[in-house]
Parts: sequence; C-alpha cells; structure tokens
Amino acid sequence: MTETHEVRLKRLTMRSMRRGIKEMDVILMRFTALRLATMTPADLDAYEALLDENDQDIYQWVSGQKLPPAPLAAMVATVRETLPDLG
Repeated sequence: MTETHEVRLKRLTMRSMRRGIKEMDVILMRFTALRLATMTPADLDAYEALLDENDQDIYQWVSGQKLPPAPLAAMVATVRETLPDLG
C-alpha cells in the first residue's frame, strides 16, 4: 500500500523531530515548519535522503563546517537558505 502525501509529511515531520542530537531536532523541526508542506515529491525524496544520514554529518553540512556529498548538496543548500542563521 502506498502512503498518502499527508501521511508522508507526518512521517517526515516525526523523523525530523526524533533525531540523535538535540541540535538536529531543533534545526530540522524549524525547517519542516517552514518548508515541508510546500515541497514537491522530488524535494521530499531529497529531504528523506538527507534524513537517512548521520546527525553529526548533517550538522556539519548545514552549519557550513564541511561540504555535503554532491547528491545531498541541493537539499543542504535549501536548509541553509531557509535557516540563514545556521552558518
């Protein structure tokens, strides 16, 4: 059975708020509150791929400490543009 768009948004919201480190909970919940509902299915796929990564790595990418891998670079840039106070 395929999940509905609404169920997918809820699932991604939960994945965003139940991370391994508190900083990522805060960052990703702010991002989802601002952007998740307006993202395209392709954007949601990219965001879900980002959520599959390690929290320490995501934190370094969105804070500008390290460059993200090429497949995740556009989504990391979207997070940084949405939350400019990160870097």
